[in-house]
Amino acid sequence: MTGALDIILSILLVVGGLFALTGSYGLIRLKDRMQRLHAPTKASTVGLGTALLVSMFHGLMIGTGFSWQEVLVMIFIFVTAPITANYLSKVHLHSRHYDGQTPETGVSRDWATFDQAPEDPEPQLPSRDS
Repeated sequence: MTGALDIILSILLVVGGLFALTGSYGLIRLKDRMQRLHAPTKASTVGLGTALLVSMFHGLMIGTGFSWQEVLVMIFIFVTAPITANYLSKVHLHSRHYDGQTPETGVSRDWATFDQAPEDPEPQLPSRDS
């Protein structure tokens, strides 16, 4: 049974490595910052998660026990990568470092940029007289 588990873990490690390689390649080759943002947050996170998962199963297989440190690293990576990507994309949009041509959203609302002035800049507060 150990040989079959070794093969399964090896295949998972290669798949995780391919995800990480794809994410790294996308970080280098995609044309603008908003596209480059998705490569490490999606593909590289899955690659790293797979490598940590294989490491945990390998530790169980050789008898060293379950590793809580790897679980904590996986939780940290899977929680922080999307939050970081969200903040970086918002900073990118609000800092106006784009050419002004954002793609269509497909819904009635536009992107969250400061291109248009708000319809009602100051809300009408109720007067104290009434």
